[in-house]
Amino acid sequence: MTKFKSDFLHTLSERGFIHQVSDETGLDDLLCKETVTAYIGFDPTAPSLHAGSLIQIMMLHWFQATGHRPISLMGGGTGMVGDPSFKEEARQLMTVDTIEGNIASIKRVFSNYLTYGDGPKDALMINNADWLRSLNYLEFLRDVGRHFSVNRMLAFDSVKTRLDREQSLSFLEFNYMILQAYDFVELAQRTGCRLQMGGSDQWGNIINGIDLGHRMGTPQLYALTSPLLTTSSGAKMGKSMNGAIWLNPDMLGPYDFWQYWRNTEDADVSRFLKLYTTLPMDEITRLSALGGAEINEVKKILATEVTAILHGRAAADEAAETARKTFEEGAIADNLPSIDVAVAELESGLGLLGLIVRAGLAASNGEARRHVQGGAVRINDSQVSDERMMIGSSAVTADGVIKLSLGKKKHILVRPA
Repeated sequence: MTKFKSDFLHTLSERGFIHQVSDETGLDDLLCKETVTAYIGFDPTAPSLHAGSLIQIMMLHWFQATGHRPISLMGGGTGMVGDPSFKEEARQLMTVDTIEGNIASIKRVFSNYLTYGDGPKDALMINNADWLRSLNYLEFLRDVGRHFSVNRMLAFDSVKTRLDREQSLSFLEFNYMILQAYDFVELAQRTGCRLQMGGSDQWGNIINGIDLGHRMGTPQLYALTSPLLTTSSGAKMGKSMNGAIWLNPDMLGPYDFWQYWRNTEDADVSRFLKLYTTLPMDEITRLSALGGAEINEVKKILATEVTAILHGRAAADEAAETARKTFEEGAIADNLPSIDVAVAELESGLGLLGLIVRAGLAASNGEARRHVQGGAVRINDSQVSDERMMIGSSAVTADGVIKLSLGKKKHILVRPA
């Protein structure tokens, strides 16, 4: 492991964030000498980012925590094109209204990780639509496009992989790397930004920006990428059996977010404590040494700490307590996820398979049937085996709900409404 002098690179190195740096010595020296500005771009492909983006957000957090100025760049301009990096096919094009709506929604989570303001170390929220949407195409081709070699662009892994598979790469997508490179130069000129960070799949795009900056007269620019993470079993970070682990609370509540981290595989606990919490390294070292039954307590700490940053300490503690009551006491905790069902529907009876799908515990009746046949489904903690079972108002407990469970860890309260 490289020995860094700057607090930022030292912190990132010991916590496992660093995959590649364009000039380790030069960037380390710069970070020691002055307050540096760095950015990470986020394309608004949905109304919320998911847990796969947390490693990037945490990099910005540590950048500010070690005395520097981070920029969260919203891709209001690049989002109109879509990043083709390592994608098998083109992204669906979005309207300007959709992009702006997604950005307004995405922005809400960043203030949990960064402090925004007008001070020299306060974070900036910038939208690249401010300069990209007003570009004059012919001037852009002449002033910026002439600096790019198509031969070199074709050699980048993100493009080469697509072409090697004989999958179409449109001219629109091919322009994405030029626009991203131009973002770096624009931010260097507007804010003095010297560093772009991102996932390892962005390395080629970032290097393009450094090269363009050199040709257009900026000071030396730098690149830093993080590893693309998967879980120990190979699953993609930020995804679960039921879909994406969204960061916006209106798309995924604190309890389900907490549960995602509580279910971390044993082999990932230490790594995730370093990447996704702000616990001191000596405490992480102590927790990482625990094994056996104690590893489950460490997972609860991981889940609570990650949830506390995003949703607040009170919501994280409430999620932990809800889980404790549900799993350790067998109680029905009010804060479990719930769905409302009309009283009239319950009185006439609801099919079990349809209710499982409606509760989000299965994607189809066929999948729900397999869960029932496998003995994984319970109503009010009693296992059910009849896939044709009808759920009526008689199933409502004294607590005024029906507890629908899949396995030991997924519980939904069905509330008559």
